[in-house]
Amino acid sequence: MNQIIVMDATGLAPQIREVLETVYDPELKPANIVDLGLVYEIITKADGSAKIVMTLTAPGCPVAGEIMDEVQRKVADIEGVNQAVVELTFDPPWHRDMMSEEAKLELGFL
Repeated sequence: MNQIIVMDATGLAPQIREVLETVYDPELKPANIVDLGLVYEIITKADGSAKIVMTLTAPGCPVAGEIMDEVQRKVADIEGVNQAVVELTFDPPWHRDMMSEEAKLELGFL
């Protein structure tokens, strides 16, 4: 399973993770993006900025923009977050081993 790197100057990482657990890749419901292993980093700074570094299951994901917009919007809505940025990366590339056991079970991979 993928471990999220957390650098949290504001103490908001738990709330950020909580809202990220409400974001889904429509092609892989019912597993959320955290359980899928798509979130690599949660970074907050003292000025209230939050950065989420994430990936997608495939570089050509047709709903990439929608997922990233939803992440940005939900993180920005957290009290104490003044600015939310979503950074997309494909390094390292996503693979099924990054999923939580729960996600694998929900999606029938176990």
